[in-house]
Amino acid sequence: MENKPISNIDYKAFEGKWYSLYSIPTLLDKHWKQTTETYTLADNDHFDVYTTYHKEGKPEEKSITSKLFFDEEKHAGEMKAQFLWPFKIGYWIIELADDYSYVVVGHPDEKYLFIMAREPKMEADLLVHIIERCRQKGYNVTELVSQEHF
Repeated sequence: MENKPISNIDYKAFEGKWYSLYSIPTLLDKHWKQTTETYTLADNDHFDVYTTYHKEGKPEEKSITSKLFFDEEKHAGEMKAQFLWPFKIGYWIIELADDYSYVVVGHPDEKYLFIMAREPKMEADLLVHIIERCRQKGYNVTELVSQEHF
């Protein structure tokens, strides 16, 4: 299977809150747990993203804002995330449920991976199949860590 972004996405349906369930984290979010991301459509070229998380072992909730840029012409899952201007990193939606109940976010170089859902949990069978598809696309799924939602 090829690691590539999906070709069609309904940005309005993608809006809203997502629970990050499992990830191959970036340096930024390496010690984050119970992460949620809320996407709000802004202008015609990006989402404003509000992320909440807990640092490992700490009770207080933290938050960060970022932007997720897309190409309105393409309607594809190939996007770029910006946490710090002017730097942008690849953010590829490589799998998306028909009903937008879960999404898998990958990276052009298979470095990062995020399995997110609308609920803080996911059916075990579904999760196993998603992880296997990611492995076939070149991701090192042994690096996946749980976000420990309860």
